[in-house]
Amino acid sequence: MIFRQVFTDGRPLLESGEPTWLGYSVGHWNGDTFVVDSAGFKDGGWLDTAKGRPNSDALHVTERFRRTDFGHMDLTITITDPKAYLKPWTMKALLQLQTDTELIEAFCDDHQKTMEHRRVTPALPEPHSPETR
Repeated sequence: MIFRQVFTDGRPLLESGEPTWLGYSVGHWNGDTFVVDSAGFKDGGWLDTAKGRPNSDALHVTERFRRTDFGHMDLTITITDPKAYLKPWTMKALLQLQTDTELIEAFCDDHQKTMEHRRVTPALPEPHSPETR
């Protein structure tokens, strides 16, 4: 099972610590929106597998959950990672309540072998241009 803790006791977001795949998360209410800030991610991970968007150890994720009515919630996620992206970007999704369902276990038999196919090798430095006079 995969899970993460979101601390809601007012503690600050950690500036340093042992990085993890899911990061370190703190949450608070801003009006009717639950805001979760996460940082402290391991370098070399992926935000998704469909598009292969990488992340670095500089990743900061801000999630905003707002319930619009019974059974519906707006989710807005802002990704800030200056080592992987030129500027922050945001995605939005509509979440719907799924009744009469159960949580499904997720696992990785050999995560290191899986990660071999997801690593991005840094680009080689570009050669210097010859000087023109």
